[in-house]
Amino acid sequence: MTEWCGWPVVGETTAWEAVQQQLAEAELSDGLPLVPPTQKRLDAMIAGVANRAESHGMMPPMFGDITPESVAYQCVIAGCLPGELPVVLAAAQAVLEPDFNLLGIATTTGSAAVALCVHGPIARKLGINALTNCIGPGTRANACIGRALQLCLRNIGGARSDVGDMATMGQPAKFTLCCAEREGGPFPSLTERLGLGKEASAITVMGISGTAEVLPGDGEGATPEAILDPVVAGMRAEIVMSGQSRKNQRGEQVFLLPLELAEKIARHDAWDIKRVQRYMFDKGEDVAVSPEAIHPIVTGGAGYKMAYLPIWGGGSQTVMRKL
Repeated sequence: MTEWCGWPVVGETTAWEAVQQQLAEAELSDGLPLVPPTQKRLDAMIAGVANRAESHGMMPPMFGDITPESVAYQCVIAGCLPGELPVVLAAAQAVLEPDFNLLGIATTTGSAAVALCVHGPIARKLGINALTNCIGPGTRANACIGRALQLCLRNIGGARSDVGDMATMGQPAKFTLCCAEREGGPFPSLTERLGLGKEASAITVMGISGTAEVLPGDGEGATPEAILDPVVAGMRAEIVMSGQSRKNQRGEQVFLLPLELAEKIARHDAWDIKRVQRYMFDKGEDVAVSPEAIHPIVTGGAGYKMAYLPIWGGGSQTVMRKL
């Protein structure tokens, strides 16, 4: 049997059931079926990549080596296409930033998970969904890219249940959570707000405690205040629920805002992104470290439902990387 970074490479004719058993015995499975890691698939995934064995850092909690080769293996078994490898590799490097606190996220008994948002032309090129069900099922790119990152945490970082990952309950986002930022919204994109430019291709990783649906206060959000007040209420409640009320410091806040509601806000005079952030900061009475640390991301399909992604209460900062 041949190996790739110490993991099994299966033959082209190996039965599907045998492959699943072999990968499960190697402790590489997240519980869902895995794509057989054949030599042909692995070679195609890594084709054209220079310095394949170059280390890009050691991933907690067991400190496995992040290399293009080790990440490529996770991309294959997750079902990714070769063009998606750079996105997963960039995300795997981004979570190593000290302020992201991957060691805490990976080992907590809480339900922390890593969420991924893709920005700019690369999202269009790869077909990453920023419309209906953008953080739900139905789009292969979203599901597989997010899953590959989670498999990196598990198989390279060693965050396996009862070994590195000690989550009491866990959450579905630990299988996958990946979406794209929607284009054409009334507010500057997150890449533009953070200084990378309007047309930059980039990824953002976020350590989140879960997702919560939020509706405007009057059902359809006739005013900016009616749209934003329930989100602020959710942020304040999360601070209490997660135990952050015992701490003096605050961090960031992230919520997903559908285009229809973003446009409703922007139609009101002087309601630009800075006013949105300032209003939520003042209304929330210290829900974030600063107004600029509140990050609305325009994405999703038709409708008035927002999604609040509370940053893990143990302490984590979002990290953006340009592609």
